[in-house]
Amino acid sequence: MSKNWSALKLEVLNPPETVADAVDRLMMILDGEQKLAIAAMQKEDLINLHFGLGMAIRNAFGLHEQGSKLLASCNNNELYNSVHPDDASGMILLALWRRLRAPAEE
Repeated sequence: MSKNWSALKLEVLNPPETVADAVDRLMMILDGEQKLAIAAMQKEDLINLHFGLGMAIRNAFGLHEQGSKLLASCNNNELYNSVHPDDASGMILLALWRRLRAPAEE
């Protein structure tokens, strides 16, 4: 059992490396009320999260750090050649929003 706790500790201490990992981490961190509030937002209103949750994502997940695997993962998409940490946190928020809305849209 302590092996599982050690693995969780390492997972939480290391920044996520992909957008999917970042969304998984946010799903663990956010409480039910926060998830409901984000899911209820319109897509165009996600920008309102830029200075709150978006900033927390940029800082906690190391998007400004040189060699960030998460930022590199965000650069690997068909829309952008190079992604700024602000844009990367927006991509993560959009992916989170989509995951939170997925059950309602089925």
